[in-house]
Amino acid sequence: MNTLIAAGTGAGFAYSVVATLAPGFLRSKGVAADVYYEAVILILALVLLGNSFESRAKARASSALREMANLQPKTARLVRENGEVEAPLEAVEPGFVVLVRPGERIPVDGVVVDGATSVNEAMLTGEALPVEKLPGSSVYGGTLNQTGAFRMKATAVGSDSVLAQIVKLMRDAQSSRAPIQRLADRLSAVFVPAVLIVAAATFAAWYLLSPQDAVVRAAGASIAVLIIACPCAMGLAVPTAVMVATGRAAGLGILVKGGEALEKLRGVDTVLLDKTGTITTGKPAVTDFSVLPGMEESRILRLAASVENASEHPLAGAVVEFAQSRGVELDPVSSFAATPGRGVEAAAGGLPVAIGNDEFLRQRGIDPSPLLGQAERLAAEAVTPLLVAAGKQPAAVIGVADRIRNSAAEAVRWLRRLGVRVVLVTGDRPQTASAIARQAGIDEVVAGVLPQGKVELVRKLQREGRVVAMAGDGINDAPALAQADVGLAMAGGSDIAAEAADIAILSGDLNSIAAAVALSRRTMRIMKQNLFWAFAYNVVSIPLAAGVFYPSFGIQLSPVLASAAMAFSSVSVVTNSLRLRRVKLR
Repeated sequence: MNTLIAAGTGAGFAYSVVATLAPGFLRSKGVAADVYYEAVILILALVLLGNSFESRAKARASSALREMANLQPKTARLVRENGEVEAPLEAVEPGFVVLVRPGERIPVDGVVVDGATSVNEAMLTGEALPVEKLPGSSVYGGTLNQTGAFRMKATAVGSDSVLAQIVKLMRDAQSSRAPIQRLADRLSAVFVPAVLIVAAATFAAWYLLSPQDAVVRAAGASIAVLIIACPCAMGLAVPTAVMVATGRAAGLGILVKGGEALEKLRGVDTVLLDKTGTITTGKPAVTDFSVLPGMEESRILRLAASVENASEHPLAGAVVEFAQSRGVELDPVSSFAATPGRGVEAAAGGLPVAIGNDEFLRQRGIDPSPLLGQAERLAAEAVTPLLVAAGKQPAAVIGVADRIRNSAAEAVRWLRRLGVRVVLVTGDRPQTASAIARQAGIDEVVAGVLPQGKVELVRKLQREGRVVAMAGDGINDAPALAQADVGLAMAGGSDIAAEAADIAILSGDLNSIAAAVALSRRTMRIMKQNLFWAFAYNVVSIPLAAGVFYPSFGIQLSPVLASAAMAFSSVSVVTNSLRLRRVKLR
């Protein structure tokens, strides 16, 4: 493409200079003294604009890697015999003891040796719920410590840490992705040399056979060939379709980062959907609240929400939000205490209130048996049961879960109608993942996988010949988004996931994934139509410009008519691309 653009614009510019400096000379030889400066400028401007888009895309990819690496703190608080010392992260070695306070990011991978806390590991697993950590539990650099201070022994630092491995996975995935060979380039690989040969042959034929003014006529005919064959229509065939399609996609809440993503999405036959934040909303909410007979529902809810209001746990926030949505006013509490991984207790409304699992209630002399049937039913449905006791008596069960998106089941059905295989992949437990998959109508589930496992799954499917799209929203999804043929970042997720992806679903509607696939397939059809007509136009017009019909019919295109014909072909391509604005995707 660049060769023919250079030849066509170079010839047009050279001809225009001659027409500007010596118009009388050309007219005396029977050749129109027309200029093509504006065509030269427009063609080169479009090429440079495309190059700038490519450079920006590369810069965004590098920015995503930097942001991910910055999740790791620059320093660590080392525990020495004479006290605590803050040291650069590079000074930390395996075996060192590190102190981590609430609200800080954990500096290196290690094992808890003292203290208890809850850690947000969404960076690794994508799960919004924090993980309780006790002595002996593993912790990972870059994850967020939430509730308690603890001491840990470093086990992996530098390039051996999990976060460093995620950055490496993402870098390798991005650098290994070969760009798709565009159909226009494949056609041009044959078309460009053919046009250059035809232009040279045209010059030679007119020079040898023209009865007079051989050089001028030969130059005019060969330049007409280059101008009429200048691949404006072929060059516009893809970008105009991409421009219209991306504009249409933006109106649907789909941000497409260039034509390459559209081309790849057309061939997708397998979509991997992350669970938290993709199929589900990523925010815990109360899904079930049932009290035992004889208990007053509003009173028990007020007591439970009052106690949970003193807790920082995300499940507690869900209970408080549920109570507030029902207009419940909270009571002051006293003697609040939390047991990591078990539950919370406090005095509220003049009664001791305990909320947690069955073991937590037993340790306080409360028989949870009346609540266990409901709790087991909720657990089987991937809902976390919170057992509530008031006044040393079992009172209620509150079910909290990450709700499935309303559009999930419909989107899965639509993708299947498009012939796309749908797989749920998550770092969550198999039981929870299977329950969510049943609600969404997904048959295939891969659960309990960390970022490396998601990347390996994508690679495995690609080795099987599958064209894979990965949809996710978390930092833990970024390497798989980069490795997949098409990465789809859901709205509300991390900036790193959005940068690693090819397409961003701004609306958060899963139907947008299916809509993007349908739009890409229609766009590719339009592109192929554009390329066919642009190529067919050249097949007909080049012989006319070369003067093949001049001996028999006296017909030959001058450069100015060639330029007009070239413009007409470009208009037809643009008009065809504009049809995408009205395409129905449902």
